[in-house]
Amino acid sequence: MDMENPFSLSTGLFTFFLGLLLFLFLLSSMLRSRRTPTGETREAPPEASGAWPLIGHLHLLNGSKAHHIKLGNMADKYGPIFTLRLGVHRNLIVSNWEMAKQCFTVNDKAFANRPNMLALEVLGYNFSMVGFSPYGSYWSHMRKILSQHLLSTQRVDMLKHVMESEVKVGIKESYDIWQKKENNGSEKATTEMKRWLGDITFNIVFRAILGKGFVGDKDSENERFRKILRDYMDLAGSFTVSDAQPYLRCLDLDGAEKKMKKTIKELDGFIQVWLEQHKRKRNGDLANQDFMDVLLGLVEEGEEFDGHDPDTTIKATCLALILAATDTSTATLTWAVALLLNHPEILNKAIEELDREVGKEKMVDMSDLKKLEYIHSIIMETLRLYPAAPLSLIHESMEDCIVGGYHVPTGTRLLTNISKLQRDPTMYPHPLEFRPERFLTTHKDVDIKGRHFQLIPFGAGRRMCAGLYFGFQLIHLTVATLLHGFHIATPDGKPVDMLEQVSLTNVLASPLQVILTPRLSSHIYDQT
Repeated sequence: MDMENPFSLSTGLFTFFLGLLLFLFLLSSMLRSRRTPTGETREAPPEASGAWPLIGHLHLLNGSKAHHIKLGNMADKYGPIFTLRLGVHRNLIVSNWEMAKQCFTVNDKAFANRPNMLALEVLGYNFSMVGFSPYGSYWSHMRKILSQHLLSTQRVDMLKHVMESEVKVGIKESYDIWQKKENNGSEKATTEMKRWLGDITFNIVFRAILGKGFVGDKDSENERFRKILRDYMDLAGSFTVSDAQPYLRCLDLDGAEKKMKKTIKELDGFIQVWLEQHKRKRNGDLANQDFMDVLLGLVEEGEEFDGHDPDTTIKATCLALILAATDTSTATLTWAVALLLNHPEILNKAIEELDREVGKEKMVDMSDLKKLEYIHSIIMETLRLYPAAPLSLIHESMEDCIVGGYHVPTGTRLLTNISKLQRDPTMYPHPLEFRPERFLTTHKDVDIKGRHFQLIPFGAGRRMCAGLYFGFQLIHLTVATLLHGFHIATPDGKPVDMLEQVSLTNVLASPLQVILTPRLSSHIYDQT
């Protein structure tokens, strides 16, 4: 014994036992991660290199590049299935259709849960939003209500006149602006298309959900609501310190929880007013009921929303529909216009189809859409190249399962890189090119209903987007009516910068300035 250092033995023993305990902990963790519920050992999915203590791979997602691009680059290195540790949580990243199919077919129920994340709780009315709620009786009940009463094909078909009228109003307003400029001999007016398309989308969605238009008067309250919605989407798509290290939530080190609470409080103020207005105006006019009326009617009939507060459930559901329908539809419409501006030969083919199938003596209406196969293929190709949600909303496994031959333990979070999956060169020759014709030839039988896993812009499995039919009808009609009514061109004749700006949805980063020049006779624009 070293008499000059009486603590040397105890310190050495402590270090030895600490090292032994750490070794045993790591060994048991490895064995647990490689053992299936039946006792059979299986390999865990490969983990990306470069993890740091505490934060795991979080630092690899920093920088200006969008997360789906960074994860796509990792997939090139690690393969179509690999794991990341984001703080304390294991995340499974899948990037091709075979892995996605396994996750959302044989393992669909296993991955049907949502994790306990800050945004899903605070921004989702304590998980009352159906898209954010955990898998269980409440989610199943609300999903059934949405499918039967709000987003059914029959219900959406009842709203076709709303879509037609709002698109025509937008066309007429742009025509009037052009005519005024033309009569005054002034320079051609440019239209910021993200705003123009967003106005149409907001009006359609608000009339469907709340029974009234949104941006007709362009007052300050509407602008404030629009800005808060943008803040909401940015916050919902962010990753917080407490998501990485839940035990630090009480400190709110990045201020995320404070911002989220402020944002949802402001949004709730709007929705509470609309809910009170609907309660005061309740009547028996079933033919003209909006979505909020339908939900209130269910409450009057004794609906209990699986024990959740009715007012909170109605507000959460209506806000979820507004958020999902406006942001994703506007983003897809903007990408479609930008792609057409950058590919004039495809734009000309679309115009030729419109002139042939619709003619120049009327506006496009919903009955024309089934004849516009080329424009349909343009939208399909837009959704392939620029899905509104390039990364799926996060899932979490409720039980151990096998994906790609790998053991995935309970509690693993799942991110599907939809953008990478839909640009797979083995499924789509020349995957980075805008080629709508592929959906008239080699991929003519592929749809977006979650059955063909090489194209899942609305997701797949039991938690895929319930508003698929509504959204696609809105997008198809708007694109067709715009191209039928106007020649479109950039002011300088240069291509559009296709830089992406990603929050919860993927939007064109820069404004999209376009010159709209009427194609039809003047009296056609008065048919609104």
